[in-house]
Amino acid sequence: MNAKTFLLSIVLLPAIIAFSSCGNETPPAEEQVETNPAAGDPSIQVISDKIANNPNDPSLYASRAGVYYDREAYDQAIEDLQTAIGLDSNNIQFYHVLADVYLDYYKSRLALNTLEEATRRFPENIQTWLKLTEFQLILRQHQRALISTNEIEKMQPLNAEMFFMRGMIRLDMADTVKAINNFQMAVENDPDIIQGWIYLGRLYSDRNPEFAERFFDNALRRDPENIEALHAKAYFLSNVKSDLNESLDLYRRIVVVDKNYEDAYYNSGLLYMDMDSISKAREQFNLAIQMNPGFTSAYFYRGVSNEILGDIGAAKNDYQQTLNLEPDFARAQEALDALNQ
Repeated sequence: MNAKTFLLSIVLLPAIIAFSSCGNETPPAEEQVETNPAAGDPSIQVISDKIANNPNDPSLYASRAGVYYDREAYDQAIEDLQTAIGLDSNNIQFYHVLADVYLDYYKSRLALNTLEEATRRFPENIQTWLKLTEFQLILRQHQRALISTNEIEKMQPLNAEMFFMRGMIRLDMADTVKAINNFQMAVENDPDIIQGWIYLGRLYSDRNPEFAERFFDNALRRDPENIEALHAKAYFLSNVKSDLNESLDLYRRIVVVDKNYEDAYYNSGLLYMDMDSISKAREQFNLAIQMNPGFTSAYFYRGVSNEILGDIGAAKNDYQQTLNLEPDFARAQEALDALNQ
């Protein structure tokens, strides 16, 4: 996960934790060879020429570091950011970006050290404390993350982002009651925190579906094209309220906003299967595969659709492709074996 998009991608948290929480300070072995993925990049050369003419301008090193970072040339990005900080140690953004680079480079301890140093240098900078809290949550340092939110609360007792982060921490600790309380405080202090409404909707889905739907609607009133909110409500409608048609309508809205959103096609396919509209389901799985040729489950369910529709050759091909992508996909193997027999 790119650290720069943490709040938008926080649903992927377990996958990040699995790699980062081990404290690994070096990239995987196959990546340890010194490489420069940005070698020969003309945009790098332009900035390098400017640096040659003005070697004491920290903003130039930071700009080049940003390009290196985008190209995943992490060693070069780190070197430039360290140079930028050496020239201007009072620029808080240099520390933030350096921490992002370290985290994406699987150097989690150095990422935390960088942000901790930033909070010592800039103890009243709320965004730095929030960023430190995010990183501590990514690495599942729950108690330290809560301490960081306490520091924010001392400075801004009603900071909505602080309450949201505290809710995420409590949610990751499986303390849903405190998570709900904090998400509610977040949206009360800033109704435009869309993810706060979404998490409240998810947490209330089983305990109070009427409240849950209101929370999803609150998110969509503030941002009618928010894909995460649309997807969350569509899932709620199909799995909690069994309203398959309205759920399909929301998936259609999603692909109007983003025609490449593969999960909308895939989930629509599953809904059509539940409605016994197998041909329509197959069409949706086709679209999901067009968006993502490595979408294993879409191949499997297209195979199921083809089998139901009597196209056994196509079904076999889909099951085989599923196994090519994921050899341990047991249901695909069972389906293929049954057809071969």
